[in-house]
Amino acid sequence: MSSPQERLVAQLAQIKELSGLSLRALARQAGLSSSSLSRYLTGRLVPPWEAVVALCRAVGRDPRPLRAVWAEATKAGAAPAPRRNDLPADLFDFTGREAESALVEELLRTTGAVAIDGMAGVGKTSLAVHVAHRVGPTYPDGGLYLDLHGFTPGQEPLEPQAALGRLLGALDVTHPPDNAAERAALWRSELSRRRALVVLDNAVDAEQVRPLLPGAGKSAVLVTSRQRLVSLDGVPPVSLEPLANNDAAHLFGRAAGLALTEEEAVSQVLRQCGGLPLALRMAGARLRHRPGWTVAVLAERLRDTAGRFDSVFGMSLQQLDAVQRRVFRLLGVLPGADFDAAAAGALADMPSDRLGAVLEELVDAHLLQEISPGRYRMHDLIRQYAADIAADEEPQAEAALRRVLSHYLAQAVAHDRTLPSPHRREPSPGDPAKAMAWFDLEYVNLVACFDAAVRLGMDEVVAELPQAMRVWFFRHRGTDDQARLLEAAAAAAGRLGHDQQRASLLADLGFARAAAGRLAEALSAYELAERSGPDDNDLAAGLALRIGFVHRDLGDLQAAQAHFRRARELFEKIGHRAGQSQALAFDGWVTLHLGRHSEAVELARSAVALADGPAQITGLVTLGVALASDDPTESLRTLHDALRLSEQNNLQHNLALCHNYLGVALRIMGSPEQALEHHRRAFELLEPLAEVQLEIDFLHTYAETCRAAGRNDDALALLDRTIEFARKLGRPHDENLARTAREAIVESAQPPTY
Repeated sequence: MSSPQERLVAQLAQIKELSGLSLRALARQAGLSSSSLSRYLTGRLVPPWEAVVALCRAVGRDPRPLRAVWAEATKAGAAPAPRRNDLPADLFDFTGREAESALVEELLRTTGAVAIDGMAGVGKTSLAVHVAHRVGPTYPDGGLYLDLHGFTPGQEPLEPQAALGRLLGALDVTHPPDNAAERAALWRSELSRRRALVVLDNAVDAEQVRPLLPGAGKSAVLVTSRQRLVSLDGVPPVSLEPLANNDAAHLFGRAAGLALTEEEAVSQVLRQCGGLPLALRMAGARLRHRPGWTVAVLAERLRDTAGRFDSVFGMSLQQLDAVQRRVFRLLGVLPGADFDAAAAGALADMPSDRLGAVLEELVDAHLLQEISPGRYRMHDLIRQYAADIAADEEPQAEAALRRVLSHYLAQAVAHDRTLPSPHRREPSPGDPAKAMAWFDLEYVNLVACFDAAVRLGMDEVVAELPQAMRVWFFRHRGTDDQARLLEAAAAAAGRLGHDQQRASLLADLGFARAAAGRLAEALSAYELAERSGPDDNDLAAGLALRIGFVHRDLGDLQAAQAHFRRARELFEKIGHRAGQSQALAFDGWVTLHLGRHSEAVELARSAVALADGPAQITGLVTLGVALASDDPTESLRTLHDALRLSEQNNLQHNLALCHNYLGVALRIMGSPEQALEHHRRAFELLEPLAEVQLEIDFLHTYAETCRAAGRNDDALALLDRTIEFARKLGRPHDENLARTAREAIVESAQPPTY
């Protein structure tokens, strides 16, 4: 017999079938978000009764017969959403630490936080991951894991701002605020609504960790560090010592795969390993791969191979052949965190069929960890050991590093070409979703490769890699590295004498700065690009358009209009209809704000006529606002057309834009309360996007609608927020607009004098 939830889902599915509409179109018809409707139709969320009523009305159906099944489903609750789990796999041979595990679990229950400290190789991460898996069911919203690279060879510790960006990304906040304090506040807010366990591994000090801690709520955090983080208030420490002899012997025996009978020899091995789980596993693996050896033979070999870090490392290296040793030491210079076989193959200049066997041998020797099928990483101690050997014994280390940097660049270029972009006519064959997933997976490694290319003076890689990441950056605006990479890339292109490439990179830099609200810096980058005298009319047209945006946002509408018209001429020369449409639409927008209403309507109509699909959205929004006072019916129809195009193409920025200006149009038509609903929806959509420019625009219009609705206190609060925001970003035009509007509200509230 089906459950109430399943019966309700079946009824909702019938409604969708009856409507004949797509999910997005039905959601729009019912006044719901498409993401919410998707959750209702898949049983992940029981809809509120108002949503059921709205869906029924959208297809002309009486909702009352559904009331009983809805009530039963509400009582039963929806099926739980899939639990997120970013934790590394638990070790199958985890041994001992019963007292420490119990203490960590108890502290997580009572204080919601604990910091595990101890020397390198003592098993901090293993204990943290082991406990996290054990208590996982207590945290239904999942387990998050982040390596802070506090002691990772060849990498700087992750800055708190960047760490927060990655943690928020794990919660699907893809466009976090630019400011570290705002990110920390958003992170705490997101966690307060969840019950999740966060593992922060390999912290360098308390200052790195403090902004990453959860605030109020039921989420918990587990930190590991080589340092004792005593200054972290509310995060009690648990210090790990090397394993006691009994536990060490048990772990060694499990790794070796045999019963240990040679007590004296075992004691010698344990002393050489110092009670460190990493060393014990490596020693056991060495013995397992030499079935003719006794423990006494292993102990003797360990004494004979004592070296820089630990005799066990040297012993494990001896079990490898020449090819395997070469791959091992080269992996010590590989940039980034984890890697796949293709990257290792490029590093070692080996075909994948031969390399696979080498990587398997390194995994068996515990010199490498296979964290997921075909994906590997090295423990920090082993990586340092490999890097030191490479420095002494590998004359081709730099050549190998150059190969792998070229490999990552080639992969990035190939994946980027499959992604739709305004900068290319047609993408290459391929799956765009898989390409974006590749960039998501390899992002940390790509940034590490870029930094390595800068150190090596590989200007070709430095100049080209950010361009290959252009579409990914556009969809993840707010990424901390973007402006830094683009600045270095533009400088590299200049050194190479590649003026067109430099201009293109400067244009991207200007866009990144403008998206962050830093208009003066954006204009500086755009003007530098323009002075390069780009021969590419497409680039020149795009630059003219973007410079127009900055002048518009600075309040210089005449200059903005001149640049929009210049952009239109250039787009027309190259037959770029979508570009012409955009230039006409923005020309219409500033023309409307210059008070030339009829001319603005004609420009907007021309913009819509020139374009197809999503390229029409800007023209439709401009036209809808321009018609609001004279033809409300056509105005609303036009704005809803823009909204539909935004939904159909999953354009979140445009969706927010459409809702905001639907609010503006409805206010002009005399329906401020209805307008406020659209303004609120615009801000809901805007929240995860970190689009500063749109936020400032929306604050102005939202405040004006609040004032029209008689909500002066709300309007003043929005204007105060705008003033603070504009002052922080150095935007005097926006600050002056907000101050003028504020003064008008305050003055209108004063009683008349007689």
